[in-house]
Amino acid sequence: MTGKTIRIGGASGFWGESDMALPQFLAAGGLDYIVFDYLAEVTLSIMARARASDPQKGYATDFVSAVMKPNLAEIARQGVKIVANAGGMNPLACAAAIEALISEAGLDLKVAVITGDDLIDRADEFSGAEHGDMFSGEAFPDVEKVASINAYLGAAPVAEALRQGADIVITGRGVDSAVTLGACMHAFDWALDDWDKLATASLAGHIIECGPQATGGNFTDWEDVADTLDVIGYPIAEIASDGGCTITKPDGTGGQVTTATVGEQMLYEIGDPKSYILPDVVCDFSGVKLTQIASDKVAIAGAVGRSAPDTLKVSVTYADGWRAGTSFFFIGQDAPKKAQTFAEMSLKRARRKLKRMNAPDFTVTLIEMVGDGSAFGDDQRDSAARDVTVKLAVKHEDPRAAGLILKEATGLALASPPGLTLFGGNRAKPSPVVRLFSLLLPREQVTPMLHYQGSETEVPMNPGQPVGPSDQPAPSVPEGDADSRVPLRTLAWARSGDKGDKANIGVLPRDPAFAPWIWAALDEDTIRQRFEHFLNGDVERFYLPGTGAMNILLHEVLGGGGMASLRNDPQGKAYAQILLETPIAIPTNLARSLT
Repeated sequence: MTGKTIRIGGASGFWGESDMALPQFLAAGGLDYIVFDYLAEVTLSIMARARASDPQKGYATDFVSAVMKPNLAEIARQGVKIVANAGGMNPLACAAAIEALISEAGLDLKVAVITGDDLIDRADEFSGAEHGDMFSGEAFPDVEKVASINAYLGAAPVAEALRQGADIVITGRGVDSAVTLGACMHAFDWALDDWDKLATASLAGHIIECGPQATGGNFTDWEDVADTLDVIGYPIAEIASDGGCTITKPDGTGGQVTTATVGEQMLYEIGDPKSYILPDVVCDFSGVKLTQIASDKVAIAGAVGRSAPDTLKVSVTYADGWRAGTSFFFIGQDAPKKAQTFAEMSLKRARRKLKRMNAPDFTVTLIEMVGDGSAFGDDQRDSAARDVTVKLAVKHEDPRAAGLILKEATGLALASPPGLTLFGGNRAKPSPVVRLFSLLLPREQVTPMLHYQGSETEVPMNPGQPVGPSDQPAPSVPEGDADSRVPLRTLAWARSGDKGDKANIGVLPRDPAFAPWIWAALDEDTIRQRFEHFLNGDVERFYLPGTGAMNILLHEVLGGGGMASLRNDPQGKAYAQILLETPIAIPTNLARSLT
């Protein structure tokens, strides 16, 4: 790393994240920027409903009350810049609430707002046949059911807001890494076509956007950090004007920063690592190398960028009926069989009532157990398990019909097989099903706007180019006899996550020598068999020669994903744990090196 360097702290990964990061960063000091990521597609639909009921809502209210309010004076004293997409569906209202706190405290902090992502007023325009879902091709949903329509904006508006002198930048929907990239573009005056630098800063933003997932959170080797998770450090990206980058955390905090913790996060929720498409740049992470240069400090090098795409992704959320579900515990001999019988009888009772009411049947039903091994597939079920949790869930167009399952399951309690128990308190209620629809829109049809110091200006974007297919590398054919078998977890770290109804699993070898053997063992058929009890779509694999890692993409595997799914794991967060149990064939000499 040479030239000017800035330090950016990643303080939030979702709406509901702990508020401990900002005080931690301010206590440590020495940061130039602190960035917050609050938004997911489902989050936007929740915020849209909040704004519909109150024009002053629709943003992350706790960002204002619990995060900013107690820390504004110290933010001003240190001169650290804040960039957050906490504005959600109402960034102007979020900014107004912060400005009121600033005025009340008598501070001199300037707030800028980025809008232009909210396209809900153009719903009728998108309902034509030319705007099909970018993945499934299905038609645009009924306009009356649409809750939100948001384009993913990039980093250019953030950079412009900072250039004009803003101390706090509030945005609506932008890509998660744009808050970091925008800070870098401003600090170093990077051009919109400094592709490799934009790609490196975007990777840094991707790594810190989920907060402590880069410092030991959700880590495969979790026991290495278990004793310090209560005081885990949040990640800091140190980025230089030449594009050099390191990841670290505040001194004296818990967790750890290693090539493994950073590598797991690098692979998290990506598709093709050679074509990671962002509004500002198309990134190639396949050749990235991670180097441990000091305790809790990892250098990142090798990210490559190319022209921004000529389209922007637009996410639409819409109402698709109602769902209801609840969980029960069964303890004792034949617990799985008792739980299955209980759930089936509950459904039978509810369906009998629907029939008497001349109401249609449930559109989807699901009986799912935890504790009998079924998450690993039907062949892994343990019928002798002595304690299980059974989750019973349904979907229906009518909330009253969906709620029948809750009433009938509870009402069956005294007539159930023995060993039933549950956690007392408020009973579950039906909730709306929110589905995701994604489309691509020519970027000239989206206009980012900057609101600052009483003026409103349009922010130009790079026009972009069409994104073509990328060549796909693969490791060399492994040499030697694969005469030993070991679980994948002894050879690799892994992490999984979601993108709509897709799940990705990133697999990072503990030693590059293991990479060819992992690739050979985890072919598409093997992966498909491992997840056949969840999977309805295709399997894709991608290789990253820089680290020897592989990224696995599972299509149509989450039961609709997010709030549209009835699954226990609607975001695929545990899929890596399932894959890590897979036996991998390796030569005996490699197996011996593990002991």
